[in-house]
Amino acid sequence: MSHIAITISAPPEIKDILIAQLADAGYEGFEENGDQLIAYIPEEQFDENTLTGMLGSHGLDYTKETIAQANWNAVWESNFQPVLVDAFCGIRAGFHEPLAGKVKHEIVITPKMSFGTGHHATTYSVIKLMEGIDFRGKRVFDFGTGTGILAILAEKLGAAEADAIDNDTWAVENALENAETNGAGAVKIWREEQLDGLEEGKYDIVLANINRNILLANMAHMKRILKKHGILILSGILQEDEPAIVKAAGENGLAPGKKAEREHWLAISFTAG
Repeated sequence: MSHIAITISAPPEIKDILIAQLADAGYEGFEENGDQLIAYIPEEQFDENTLTGMLGSHGLDYTKETIAQANWNAVWESNFQPVLVDAFCGIRAGFHEPLAGKVKHEIVITPKMSFGTGHHATTYSVIKLMEGIDFRGKRVFDFGTGTGILAILAEKLGAAEADAIDNDTWAVENALENAETNGAGAVKIWREEQLDGLEEGKYDIVLANINRNILLANMAHMKRILKKHGILILSGILQEDEPAIVKAAGENGLAPGKKAEREHWLAISFTAG
């Protein structure tokens, strides 16, 4: 599967808005390099008219490059650097030196075209909130797993089970590879878009690092699959979207708790009533 890489020169104050809009349009991965934003989307999902209209509203232009699946490793290896979430968690690639002694938990990720390396503020912020939660013996669900990074970390934190889904076949394959690399035997990953087939009240903790629209559309389902007093961590939320997310959560019996902020993005924890 080939992907389209879009490079946009954009001022810092609208990059986060662009990322949210592009994510809603199906773009799956993002890199920030100085004043440039690079976004990736499967070639068959690329709609030039939609992109032109979106960027035109901001007075922006773009360049486009097609990246064959076989060339993806060279692209990310040239840009991917280890990420340290304080002394709690480190994320690195297989070709990096081990982070032994620098962090409590180390995750080895080959991201390919999947989202979730810890570089983006949304993933980083979820990991920050996960640090303060007791995962030991818990059942965890990761909605929109991407690289599988959050499910893998949940197991490293002691989760008894960590189920994860993604709607993209390539992401599922990637997440399975990453789970195997990290010896995450309690992590189960499959391709799925909907939550309505999941068992009610099954999970102690639900993680969802996606985007505003998908979070709002699935709020009731996320609450339904949580146990009483279970914890929901949501991310992919711009600061200006916080009121809408908190309102929808409250309407579904979810009380807001701690939050982590990074580069205009939020991760928020909720407790099920």
